[in-house]
This record gives sequence, C-alpha cells and structure tokens, in this order.
Amino acid sequence: MSTTAGPKGANQQKPKNNGGKKEVKILMLHGYTQSGPLFRAKTRALEKLLVKVLTPIALLPVPIYPTAPNRLKAEDIPGYQPPVEPQGEDYQPDTWAWWRRDEASGAYRYLDEGMATVADAIREAGGVDAVCGFSQGGALAGLVAAALEDRPLPEGQEGDWARGLREANNGKPVKFAVSYSGFFAPVESLAFCYEPKIKTPTLHYLGSLDTVVEESRSQGLIDRCENPVVVIHPGGHHVPVSKEWAMPLAGFMKQHAHEEEPKPEA
Repeated sequence: MSTTAGPKGANQQKPKNNGGKKEVKILMLHGYTQSGPLFRAKTRALEKLLVKVLTPIALLPVPIYPTAPNRLKAEDIPGYQPPVEPQGEDYQPDTWAWWRRDEASGAYRYLDEGMATVADAIREAGGVDAVCGFSQGGALAGLVAAALEDRPLPEGQEGDWARGLREANNGKPVKFAVSYSGFFAPVESLAFCYEPKIKTPTLHYLGSLDTVVEESRSQGLIDRCENPVVVIHPGGHHVPVSKEWAMPLAGFMKQHAHEEEPKPEA
C-alpha cells in the first residue's frame, strides 16, 4: 500500500502508479502515547487485507500517518516502565499526544497545535477522502470529520483550527470516518462539532474488554453521529486486524468511497 508518513520525519512515499484504481486517501490518527510510524506498524496487517479485498473493485487505499506534535515525558505516560538498559539523562520515549487534558478544568491543552499538524498532513497529501483514528485519535477523527462538514463555526480563535482544516482539504468534507475505541470530547469549545450531529458516515469499533475507554464515553460519540455503524469485537483497547474484523471496514469503505461529496448549501 502506498504510504505517506506524517510531518515528524518518517519516510515520505508518493503514491505509485495506481493502474487506473481510485485512490482513497485516509488520514490515520494514532492514539495517546503512540506515533505515526508505530500506528502504521500496528495496522500493517489491516492495510494488507484492505488492499487484497478492495483492489479487485478498483479501490486503492492510501493511508497517511502523521505524528502528533505534543511530546509526552515518561512521567506523563500511565503505567510507564523505564527501559531495562540505561538511556541517559536526556532520554525521552517516542510518545506523542494530539492534546493534553487538564485534570483540574477538563480543558484540552495544545489542541490547536494538534489540529495544525493534522491540517499540514492533509495539505501535504493534497486533500484526504477519509479519516480513521484509534482512542484519542478516534475522538479526533470525529472532530475532524465534523469540522470539515458544512456547519457553522465559532467566530474568532475558537474556530480558527476548523477553518484551517477546511482550507487544507480544499473545502471538501471527508466521505467517511472510522473510530476505534474513540470517544466524545466533553469540552464546551468543541460543542459545535456535535450539534448538529455529525452527518459524515461513521463506523465505530468498540472492544467488549476495553478497560481504557469506558463504553459510555464511546457511546457518547456514537450518539452524536447521524447514522453510525457500530461493530463490537471481543477484545480490549486495540485495533483488531484479523480478516473477520477487517471485512466490516472494507464493506464500509466500498459503500462510501465512490460517493460524491455533498455540495455546500446555497
């Protein structure tokens, strides 16, 4: 699968000759404490299955894996265990976040920086057709899909990041969004992303044994989507990559990838 890594220095690859297949550029948003390259490594089996299933119907998935800009220190990572071998005083794990939640106020710190990185990745790709994310990236996928829709944006600084996303994607909404263990972001400044409900077609994967993101938080995002499709897998907090769980995604992509973008209302 032709892959474009994110702005944090991973190798950049331009899509190869697609043999007449329709490229579907998918923005892949990693979870809290991950990176673009790590997320790609964890989803390579899923990529290969999608290519195998979608190529015969002339669809070519092109994933794009940016890395979030907010670096996490070792002490910021829940349950972090230091390496057995000494790494030196300046050692920092390769762990990143799209935002940092302020425990006292519940506000999302550094969200603007995270959204600016997303906009850069979209712009560098020449626009994207879809967005997919895991955990914090799954929550972010919902926000990105909503912001790219034709909905009113807050005036001033609160809506600047959304306007930046729209400019980067040439004013087009994405055709679909996929959230693995994603959740609703209960932040007042983000309320415009959920009201009205997200009308972009969404697919939500929930793990029945997920102990990291409570089901109620994921349900909060599902409830704020107009026509959500929900798949529950018998695992924990991860992206299931076996064929059994890849097929619902392949079918969802097949259904929506060929659809034309809705025209903005006059």
